Amino acid sequence: MSKMHEIDFKIYGDDMQFVEIELDPMEAVVAEAGGMMYMEDGIAMETIFGDGSQQSSGFLGALLGAGKRLLTGESLFMTVFQNQGTGKRKTAFGAPYPGKIIPVHLSELGGELIAQKDSFLCAAKGVSVGIAFNKRIGTGLFGGEGFIMQRLTGDGWAFVHAGGTMISRDLLPGETLRVDTGCVVGFTPTVDFDIQYVGGVKSALFGGEGLFFATLRGPGRVWLQSLPLSRMADRIVMASRVAGKGGREEGSLLGGLGSLLDGDNR
Repeated sequence: MSKMHEIDFKIYGDDMQFVEIELDPMEAVVAEAGGMMYMEDGIAMETIFGDGSQQSSGFLGALLGAGKRLLTGESLFMTVFQNQGTGKRKTAFGAPYPGKIIPVHLSELGGELIAQKDSFLCAAKGVSVGIAFNKRIGTGLFGGEGFIMQRLTGDGWAFVHAGGTMISRDLLPGETLRVDTGCVVGFTPTVDFDIQYVGGVKSALFGGEGLFFATLRGPGRVWLQSLPLSRMADRIVMASRVAGKGGREEGSLLGGLGSLLDGDNR
């Protein structure tokens, strides 16, 4: 594993945050394509194949890193921002939707973090962004986005994004937390992660929380978000449909009855 670049940073904002990273000469940070907000003169931007941590192993290593990223739904390419000037230079990366940017120093977590896909924002060059398969049968069949997650490894700073408000919990050995599957941002490798059925026909059909939830069992640390991107997107789609129907609650039972009573059979 290549030596991590030591970077300094500062996070700005409240609900729409961005992280500003200060780079010494020849230091670099790697980020998802399209995440850059600004960069000062003297910083060179280079698009690379894979996650940037396997460049010394040649084309085969880069191809392997790119293939892992493709499985998580990410682009085959990432962007490296390197300070090629003589003094300190700054570059910044913005959050993709309202929420919080979480800085994690991987060396303090044992060198690894399992994160929800699409949550990675940027990291010190040398951090590996791979995949983590959950081997549980329930997770594989019903886990959806929780089945294939991102594995961040290294000993430097990495930055992930959480939607809405973020909390972290340190779970004791055997302590269990049941969470909506989309609200899991990440957890340390010591945490046992699985997907379980909600149970009960009425809860499954009318509870509004989905058929499955995630169970996180300690020991270890977990990060949770109050507003998953999927939940926000669903509300936007529902609001658009209602607006398109002249304001009727199209998705509700009462809205359907109203359409029948007023003769709207479309």
